[in-house]
Amino acid sequence: MKRSALIISMLLGMLCMAQAKDRIVERPPFLAQNSSSIEIDKIVMSDTVTTVYIKAFYRPKYWIKIATGSVLKDNNGILYPIRKGIGITLDKEFWMPESGEAEFQLTFPPIPQNVTRLDFSEGDFEGAYKIWGIQLDKKSFGKFKLPKDVIVPKADHKMTLPDPIVKYDKAILKGRILDYQKGMPDKGSLYYQDVIREGAQEGKIRIQDDGTFYHEMNVFMITPCTIMFPFGTIEYLLAPGETTSIVINLRENARKQSHLRQTEKPYGKEVYYGGYLAGLQQELADNPMSFSFTEGNSYEDYQQQIKQLNGKTAEEYKAQILARLPEFKKQIMQSKGSPAYKEIINTDLELSAALKVIETERNLKLAYIMANGLEGEKANKYYAETQINIPQGYYEGLLDFTYILSPKACYNNRYPALFDIIRRVGINDKILKHLDSHTAAGFLTQNLKAHMIGVSMRDLNPLNDEQKAELVTMPSAYNEVVLAMNSDLLKQIEINKKKTGFTINDAGEVSNEDLFPSIISKFRGHTLLVDFWATWCGPCRSANKEILPMKEELKDKDIIYLYITGETSPLGTWKNMIPDIHGEHFRVTKEQWSYLGEKLNIRGVPTYFVVDKEGNITYKQTGFPGVDAMKEQLMKALEK
Repeated sequence: MKRSALIISMLLGMLCMAQAKDRIVERPPFLAQNSSSIEIDKIVMSDTVTTVYIKAFYRPKYWIKIATGSVLKDNNGILYPIRKGIGITLDKEFWMPESGEAEFQLTFPPIPQNVTRLDFSEGDFEGAYKIWGIQLDKKSFGKFKLPKDVIVPKADHKMTLPDPIVKYDKAILKGRILDYQKGMPDKGSLYYQDVIREGAQEGKIRIQDDGTFYHEMNVFMITPCTIMFPFGTIEYLLAPGETTSIVINLRENARKQSHLRQTEKPYGKEVYYGGYLAGLQQELADNPMSFSFTEGNSYEDYQQQIKQLNGKTAEEYKAQILARLPEFKKQIMQSKGSPAYKEIINTDLELSAALKVIETERNLKLAYIMANGLEGEKANKYYAETQINIPQGYYEGLLDFTYILSPKACYNNRYPALFDIIRRVGINDKILKHLDSHTAAGFLTQNLKAHMIGVSMRDLNPLNDEQKAELVTMPSAYNEVVLAMNSDLLKQIEINKKKTGFTINDAGEVSNEDLFPSIISKFRGHTLLVDFWATWCGPCRSANKEILPMKEELKDKDIIYLYITGETSPLGTWKNMIPDIHGEHFRVTKEQWSYLGEKLNIRGVPTYFVVDKEGNITYKQTGFPGVDAMKEQLMKALEK
């Protein structure tokens, strides 16, 4: 009996010793990730295996996947290939539960004791999960010290917002990423907002091996910008003739992105500003204030609030929006920010409310659709055919929004969106004359006119004489930026004339009833992807870009891409746009377009048809379904 007790005691002791050797790191901090869908909850390192405990956060009833080529890489450059998954099968779809959260484990070979940092990678294919700088020594990592050459700007609590600079000149961005390591993403995308080039992408920014980057661009007014990296997004302001500098703190950026570590002690600030209005930019970044006109933050809360709008009149809806303004203005007044900060936040509040009011028709239609569970064609038909009563003078109340009418409104990144929505909902003619009678609104109406010129040029229409005359009435900076855009556009049009890969087809003189059969009969014996689209349709244009890699991948397949549009796509715009959309193109008359819409039950653009070799429609979808779904349907049709 004593001998058995001794053996058991020794075994327990040996087990405890084995367990004591295990190195466990709970919720290890990391420097960067390219997706928030998976996160490391714990790493257990023994002499025989390294087990990584994963928590997944993704949309319910959608799947994620972990590749068999996944590896860990330590700070010495040694690779540790994945062995297996526990609770997940490698290379197989892992379906997320209703909660949108799940757990599983990944095992790897043992990690030596002297390793302090790991990187996780599924590989170099598109969409591969990657996490950089996973820290195994949390204590040392937590001793964050800001480099001595990085100065924290001090806010001037008495600062008032300067009048905006309006001139056409170069603006410079200097950037630096703390803790950047080679192998992390080396490119970022820069987007900027101004009233003429609203929503434009300036291009890619290259990150050097030391984590620094530099960019310069011509601007003509205060220009809110966003730089997007796979591991974070930073907002900042540019101004003509000025330099803005940003220092991105990866440690804090990653902590704020984390699902598991948001309550932990911060590692300093997420970003440090320098140069142009550094104190104000820091104040805006450190004290973000946003306003929601619906209760709750989740998408489910938003859906519930939208449903509750069902049955309301436009006036009732507007009153509901405006009723929240005093409460929000009080919050701004009581904040500790500078007068300049409060003016920008007040502008943001008014813009948020104005955009809601301007989109009254859209939101009330959406409320009906959601409340009545309409989907697909029924939802599209209701949205297209229903008219919401908007009383005369409904939008004139926006003149009470004094911050929006001020030239200083251009400091706010929502400002350009105001003109885009005014244009899209078609109220500019209703309010322009009224606005022109108010001197305070002169800047707004000037920018609306400039915006309309910019929209025309983004649709590939060179400046006309009427637009040139309009520009003469505006500050010279507007003239300079538009003339530069026009010069680039004319060059692009000349380049387009030399492009190949697209064909303009004539539908011919056929009856409406025979129109669609006649069009597709020209390509009988081939699988067709038919795209009903329009040059003014943003989702159509975005889908055309997204589909390019699929076209290249399937270039050896017997597939013809056929594009049909109507006269709402201006002829000049259409001719200048299609050289970059390879395929067979048709532009039908207004009557033909209307007939096709009714006959084929097309309730919106883009609408796609897949047609097999025998001329049978095998698939129809309004709205871009995504590259994977499109490719799947094409492959099915090819196999018939």
